[in-house]
Amino acid sequence: MSKSLYHLLRVADVIQETHDSKSIVFADPGDSKAFAYKPGQFLTLRIPTQDKPVARCYSLASSPVADGALKVTVKRVQDGLGSNWVCDNVRVGDELEVLAPAGVFCPSSLDVDFLLFAGGSGITPVMSILKSSLRQGSGRVFLFYANRDEQSVIFRDELLQLAQAFPRRLTVMHWLESVQGRPTLEQLGSLCSAHIDSHAFVCGPGPFMGAVEQALIDLKVDRTRIHVERFVSLNNDPGVLADVPVNANYDAPGIELNAQLDGVTHTLSWAPGIDLLDAMLGAGVMAPFSCREGRCSACMCRVSEGEVSMRHNEVLGREDLAQGWVLACQARAVSDKVSISFDG
Repeated sequence: MSKSLYHLLRVADVIQETHDSKSIVFADPGDSKAFAYKPGQFLTLRIPTQDKPVARCYSLASSPVADGALKVTVKRVQDGLGSNWVCDNVRVGDELEVLAPAGVFCPSSLDVDFLLFAGGSGITPVMSILKSSLRQGSGRVFLFYANRDEQSVIFRDELLQLAQAFPRRLTVMHWLESVQGRPTLEQLGSLCSAHIDSHAFVCGPGPFMGAVEQALIDLKVDRTRIHVERFVSLNNDPGVLADVPVNANYDAPGIELNAQLDGVTHTLSWAPGIDLLDAMLGAGVMAPFSCREGRCSACMCRVSEGEVSMRHNEVLGREDLAQGWVLACQARAVSDKVSISFDG
């Protein structure tokens, strides 16, 4: 027996953005609380296949303050199971299984200057941040958007309209590999040098993100102002919660867990051998998550009291661990009492 955490969302519109990318616009989900989201977050879609369903994460290109509907944009990937299925099969009126929004690629404030770098379909979360900043924030926005050629530019017309509507606050720089070649570290560094006090958000192919991040580090930009979004293909189905987690020891004394989420503190009994995320979801507390494999940072929380150990971690660095950050999907209690916060 298992419990599904997915919601059914109806497709209201399908937009052909480029020859190899489409936007999926969803109808009002009804549960406004479950689908409230921050700029830069993503949705996890359950993709049906011949063997078994798979889960794939797609960034929200819509803005929670500028748009009325949830919208994800999907670009075909060669041999991509999820992207090709979405682009080939999704039609208006279809219902898709979708997890609530997740992700930490989000500005803490919109009232700052932004330096945005996007490569290819990496424009999707960046677009959400850009539109939210222009609509509700007060700072300047510089967008560097790299593509193979002019036909690959997603949201070309919308970006033009925004640049015309906000001429003093938004600068868009398109970079076409077919014309200029791939941007070098030196070229990226030159661009970054004029915006070293801005908050940088970077999303795109791995080598592109690595070069931008290195350019920012070389300029000694504070690491707290460098945000990089990395997606992974999920091996398991994160939206299915087993009723009885493997290795759970329900006969042992429960650990006292105090978990702060969205300003509310939940006091729970946490059984040994259960991951922190499963304990919270099993108790009906909808903590944020995505991969449930220790390969993303959607379920990051900070331990303020007690001790936990992590079974697996591919994303948190030494500085994160030293500050008490852990991945809820991989964390198990070591002490008899643990206090954590998802609110920072």
